[in-house]
Amino acid sequence: MLDKIALTLLIIGGLNWGLVGIFSFDLVAWLFGGTGALLSRLVYILVALAAAWCITLLFREPARAEIH
Repeated sequence: MLDKIALTLLIIGGLNWGLVGIFSFDLVAWLFGGTGALLSRLVYILVALAAAWCITLLFREPARAEIH
């Protein structure tokens, strides 16, 4: 479950960076009152933590489904 939450946050962050790169528009800042606003900073921190968590996905063994 934590992996899915982290991936969702990472997707949000990636899409936001795409908007910044293509249109110079920061959706998170626009929604939450600017880049310095507490809620915006919280979203940025959560995305960064999610990215750090997703690094662990690169080094995990794939889960194998048991067939009974």
